[in-house]
Amino acid sequence: MRMNLRPCTWILAVVLSMGIAGVAARAAVPPSPQDQTRYQDYSKNKKYQQGMREGQSDHAHNKDHSRKREFKKDDDKRAYEAGYQKGHGDQR
Repeated sequence: MRMNLRPCTWILAVVLSMGIAGVAARAAVPPSPQDQTRYQDYSKNKKYQQGMREGQSDHAHNKDHSRKREFKKDDDKRAYEAGYQKGHGDQR
């Protein structure tokens, strides 16, 4: 009894090419915005500096994040939070 392996060879070739194409597409995707904001330097941003001052003040008076702020831009909120965390937690 003789088996015809030609269809199996084509199926294997298609599966391998899809796998290679998937890996190549994954490598070409830029990092997500969340990854970019994690390493963004906000040190010259006014909202960052405000958050830093308030974080240091809260740390000195043994308070938690007591002020609720409203921001027009998400970037301002992220900068403020980064400054607050830096000021509240990184006391030397």
